[in-house]
Order: sequence, then C-alpha cells, then structure tokens
Amino acid sequence: MPEGNITSVKNFIIAGFPGLHSNYYGLVAAVMFLVYVCILAGNGLFLILLAREKSLQKPMYFIIMNLSVCDVLFSTTTLPKIIARYWFNDGSISFLGCFIQMHFVHYFALVNGLVLGVMAFDRYVAVCSPLQYTNIVKDSTIFILCATAWLLARSCVLMMVIRAYPLPYCSANTIINCYCDHVSITKLACTDRTPYGFPAFVFAMIVLLFSLPFILFSYGAIILAVLRISSTHGRLKTLSTCSSQLIIIVLFFFPRFFNYLVPYIGVSFSADMQILVILLYSLLPPLVNPLIYCIRTKEVKETLSRSFAKSTFLQYMKQKVHVSTICSEL
Repeated sequence: MPEGNITSVKNFIIAGFPGLHSNYYGLVAAVMFLVYVCILAGNGLFLILLAREKSLQKPMYFIIMNLSVCDVLFSTTTLPKIIARYWFNDGSISFLGCFIQMHFVHYFALVNGLVLGVMAFDRYVAVCSPLQYTNIVKDSTIFILCATAWLLARSCVLMMVIRAYPLPYCSANTIINCYCDHVSITKLACTDRTPYGFPAFVFAMIVLLFSLPFILFSYGAIILAVLRISSTHGRLKTLSTCSSQLIIIVLFFFPRFFNYLVPYIGVSFSADMQILVILLYSLLPPLVNPLIYCIRTKEVKETLSRSFAKSTFLQYMKQKVHVSTICSEL
C-alpha cells in the first residue's frame, strides 16, 4: 500500500506486557504507581533543596537539576497511561496523542544523554584542571551548555516524528510496549518498514553516541589523573567525587545499547522480557538517581539533615516528647 497522509487508525492501544495474566494487573499497576510516586518525591525533594539552599547553587548541582527535571518529565509522560491501562483497563491513546508521547519519550531521553555529557565535562575540568575550574566552569557556561542540550534535542527528535507520522496505519493498532516509541509505532505501518527501520536504528545509535565518546574520553582522562595521585587516600577521595556520575551513566547507556543491538546480533527475547528491559532503563535511573545524589554527595546529605532538623513536623514531635516527659515527671 502506498504511503499517504490518510489513515484508518484513529487511536492506538498500549498493550504493556502481552503475556501478563489479568490477575496480576492490579499488582503491576500498584508497583508502577509506587515507582511514579517515589520518582516524583525523590526528584521533587532534590529540586526543592537546590532551590532553597544557596550552598547547593553551584554548576554541578545545576546539571543535576536538569537531570532531575528531565527524569520527572519523562516519567510523567510515560507512567500515567500504562498505570491506567492496568488499573482501569484503559490502554487507549489517540493517534495524535501517541505521536506526541513518542516525541517526548525520545526528546527527554536525548536531553538526558546530552546533559550527562555536560556532567562529564564538569568532572573532567574539576579533576584534570582543578586550578582552572572556577575560570572555566562558570554558572553561565553550564547554563548555556544545558540550554543547548534542550534545544538541540528538540530538532533531532522532530525529524524522527516527521518521518513516522505520515506513514499509512490502516489495520493493527496494538502497541506491544508500555508507551509509544518510534519502533513500536512504525511496526504497525501498512508499508515496507525496511526504509524506515534501519535508518531509525542508525539515527538512534548516532543520538546515543553523540555524547558518549566525549563521556568516555573525559572519564578515561579522569582515571589516568587519579592513577597519578601518589596517596591512596587522595585517589579514593578523587574517585568518590565521580563515582555517582559513573553509576548514572552506566544505568543510562548500557541497557539502551543492549536493547537496540539485540535484534541485529541474532539474539532473541520474548516480548515481555524486552519490555522489562525497556522499563528498567526507562524508570530505574529516575528512581535511583536522587538516592545516588544523596548517598554519594556529602553536601546534599548535610543539607538534607539540616533541613529535616528544622522541619515543622520534627519540631512538633520534639515538643510533644518534651511535654510528655514533663507530665511523667509530675
């Protein structure tokens, strides 16, 4: 069937896990809802701390703020619909809505990868040129780099959506995934997908690899700089400043490479397993990133402790304990 702008598909159905028994729908919805709440609470708390505490208003934390915003927006784009699919049996999404979701899914993922490149730049200068750090890494510099990441990602993703939207979708409308993405949607087109599938794969690899070479170069240079430090304590202290960023980068890039390369290396998995991998690399980083920031960053832990100590609830509980002690003594 020739390509055209007229389609007979008016909406799509997000299937989620095709092999999941209906008895487990409520459990899966509850788990996803809990994950969503934790993502909003963890990243929201971190954003509030960054906004309130002047001690955290530094270039490094501005980068982390961009990652947190991106994580919250990505989760809000994807999770509510799949939760509704399992909780209320409502997996329907409009034709236009599916492409809008696809746009934001790929947009926020690309922004995340580019911002991780900015983070690698920050750590590279901090470790390899510490005396020049304040001169090179200024607030304005990081703001411009992060703003460029958000703007550059927009133009790249729009090309992907523009190529997919006009394809003829005339029969199947069930998306075997937990959200609309390019591969899942274009598989349903009533046309030969070959001219679109492989170019889309190449584009995905280019997008993923856009910032990865610089990230690998930066952390390679950091490791070499660390090895040149004579004292063991100095090496460990320097590595600790970069370990949290390395964890975030591994969680973001490696599962994505695995998912994209599997179809082209002759390895096959069930649809349910593939969707599980997609969910892991989509939702695990937003879920654990706030924990990594708090556990691995001394300034954040101290700020969080001070904020908690000053909280109204804690003061109220202290007052209640004090009154109870006085009453018991009387």
